Amino acid sequence: MVLRIIFLIFLPFIVFSQNTYSIATLKYNGGGDWYANPTALPNLIEFTNKNIGTNIKKEPDIVEVGSSEIFNYPFIHMTGHGNVIFSINEANNLRNYLLAGGFLHVDDNYGMDKFFREEIKKVFPDIELQEISSNHKIFNQSYQFPNGLPKIHIHDAKPSQALGIFNNNRLICLYTYESDLSDGWEDPEVHNDSYETRLKALKMGSNILEYIFKGKD
Repeated sequence: MVLRIIFLIFLPFIVFSQNTYSIATLKYNGGGDWYANPTALPNLIEFTNKNIGTNIKKEPDIVEVGSSEIFNYPFIHMTGHGNVIFSINEANNLRNYLLAGGFLHVDDNYGMDKFFREEIKKVFPDIELQEISSNHKIFNQSYQFPNGLPKIHIHDAKPSQALGIFNNNRLICLYTYESDLSDGWEDPEVHNDSYETRLKALKMGSNILEYIFKGKD
């Protein structure tokens, strides 16, 4: 465990091309479809490896919230449409992972919002999600998003929001709400998104990974 934590802390200072890293989809309990958007992460990995020089393993792994294996991954991705439940042990494990240098990206796939907001309180009961301004580094990596988080799909006309949890001014959890960002990473025939829409989503996703791996706070 100690070695894994040290690995996470020093990861941002390692050059992209020197090693191959794995990222993972987060498997959680509660009945929500944690496995949604199966082509999303592989497509994002391919785009990011090609365009900004990361060296991420082509196929993402799957890791459970309460597993010690979570410390092997600098980035974990969580999505779904329904219920989310973290046990106390799982919440503690996720907190330890994030405070050790890990990063959680949660993409509300239209339906998990109220459940995620309840469960993240178990992880950080004294920290509120806060809106991330468009001048944050995550919107200003290789690709520029002067207006902040892009809107990929429209469900109820609410604006997209990037919300975050910070520790010592470091963004450790990014919650993309009312954007359907990872839908835009999927194969084009899944949602029939235009090329421009998919490219916008992939560029934003690439920024997230670049922010994590380069450690640009």
